[in-house]
Amino acid sequence: MIDLKVLRENPEIVRASQRARGEDEGVVDALLSADERRRSAISRADTLRAEQKVLGKEVGKAKGDDKTALLVKAKDLSNEVKAAEAEQHATAAEVDELLAKIPNLVHPDAPVGGEDDFVVLKTVGEPREFDFEPVDHLDLGTKLGAIDMERGAKVGGSRFYFLTGVGAQLELALLNMAAAQATANGFTLMITPTLVRPEIMAGTGFLGAHSSEIYHLPNDDLYLVGTSEVPLAGYHADEILDGERRYAGWSSCYRREAGSYGKDTRGIIRVHQFNKVEMFSYVKPEDAEAEHARLLGWEEEMLAKIEVPYRVIDTATGDLGTSAHRKFDCEAWVPSQGKYRELTSTSNCTTFQARRLNVRYRDENGKSQIAATLNGTLATTRWIVAILENHQNADGSVTVPQALRPFMGGIEKLVPKS
Repeated sequence: MIDLKVLRENPEIVRASQRARGEDEGVVDALLSADERRRSAISRADTLRAEQKVLGKEVGKAKGDDKTALLVKAKDLSNEVKAAEAEQHATAAEVDELLAKIPNLVHPDAPVGGEDDFVVLKTVGEPREFDFEPVDHLDLGTKLGAIDMERGAKVGGSRFYFLTGVGAQLELALLNMAAAQATANGFTLMITPTLVRPEIMAGTGFLGAHSSEIYHLPNDDLYLVGTSEVPLAGYHADEILDGERRYAGWSSCYRREAGSYGKDTRGIIRVHQFNKVEMFSYVKPEDAEAEHARLLGWEEEMLAKIEVPYRVIDTATGDLGTSAHRKFDCEAWVPSQGKYRELTSTSNCTTFQARRLNVRYRDENGKSQIAATLNGTLATTRWIVAILENHQNADGSVTVPQALRPFMGGIEKLVPKS
């Protein structure tokens, strides 16, 4: 959640952020009003409790008719205290409810607008010029014996698939290469839970505007994660850290893809289940922007290893997730579509998630402060699309990028099955 102190001292910053996101500004004034009423209720309850304490001492000393009169006054005061405390709890609940509706403040340099209003920060590599008609990843994967969508649909329904043979090897090679890079750069590798409790899912900001994307198991009141960002954010909930932490979470991820009917139904670009290695950092708030740049650098290092053309975009404010202050995406060129498609994203969530989950650190004076959290994709199943299409050959084979070969058991080329 946002810092209430910022809201009180400069509400226009919050209003401007809401406008940039295309969100309701009215919630800001409603929250200010609720916060004022809450603080007034706290003050009144405190004053009445102080009076009650003084009166209690007077009752103890009084006798006869004076004591009787004081006891009547004490009873009335007790009722006033209960009413004030009830008001305090009610206004606190209202503040919490309204506060949960406000997404993170956007970065002042983030481009304003919707999904198509991103800014291209840089482009790396040139799309390959084929001397044959390039085939899409599904046709390639089917002939290689790497992807089986038909049986995936038979078993799990639409948007499910099997990765078979070299397809399974390719995904494991990608994820292992990502894990190796992460650990070499000081990340602690984690195999994370894929089911989490509601307070952890809510704490990361995924139960707001994006709740329709999430699978919920009502009988257990647990949620299937769409990214290991969620369990990694909850890993240190209600803890005080003694320094920055970096984790790389390996997990299966699940997304309902609500609202995406008819989009990317072919192949494995937009599916309900996939695997991913996700970077996650806990740092001091003043170090968050520098960490964001580092995460983007590590993503680009991975993209260089698979040798595909890509571009880096600064995501527009209206396309940011609830928790994101700023987000950079890396999009790889997909020859069959003639356009760039997202492979990675990295978000600076500032103190938004840590404030909800109560993750703190000790500053130089020993005082606990709210930490900042950031996340970034290092490899996912979708990367297979870019690898197959960009490295395909006229005979239907696919050349394995040099850096991936050690993780593929030395295989240099994927060859169609006869």
